[in-house]
Amino acid sequence: MAFRDRTDAGQQLADALRPRLGDDVVVLGLPRGGVPVASEVARALGAPLDVILVRKLGVPFQPELAMGAIGEDGVRFLNDEVLGVAKVSEAELAQVESAQRAELERRAARYRRGRSRLDVSGRTVLVVDDGVATGATARVGCRVARAHGADRVVLAVPVAPVDVHLRFAEDADEVVVLQTPEPFGAVGQFYDRFDQVSDDAVVELLDEAGGR
Repeated sequence: MAFRDRTDAGQQLADALRPRLGDDVVVLGLPRGGVPVASEVARALGAPLDVILVRKLGVPFQPELAMGAIGEDGVRFLNDEVLGVAKVSEAELAQVESAQRAELERRAARYRRGRSRLDVSGRTVLVVDDGVATGATARVGCRVARAHGADRVVLAVPVAPVDVHLRFAEDADEVVVLQTPEPFGAVGQFYDRFDQVSDDAVVELLDEAGGR
């Protein structure tokens, strides 16, 4: 079964999450594709919405392959297996990380537009994306939430590989996933519509949530 689009996925995810959560919840979407999903979850739960900023570190000669990811406040995850197979040098890693750190800071300024980051200290944080493939960015997202003082971290995604619970055992207190199809390819194959999400769309959704 495919999701019609990210709105549909977010609504279904909210239905699954509602019985599991208390009142003190913050929803953090992973830009860009996770934000429309997170927006629907936040709307349905009556929870505040923010972004949790992470950037994938792609292998230099194959940028779509994640060798790790970085997040706000210096949080970093490296996939040693990919680094070893790809034979990425320290200098190459540093160059990629520097470029992605600059993009992370640009997006923070663009998305929040002077607003302070939501305080998650002592609260339950839902880290939401439109799906998990390698899991590098979602893993860093969970670690950023923990570093910011979250009492409980829940990774919530519409679709992920069947072993997602094992992958995130050390980073999330709970994983909520609607579908774990096999074989698993790209996240987009499980959506009827999987358009690229623009920066403007992310800003609009955050502004709308702030208005609520």
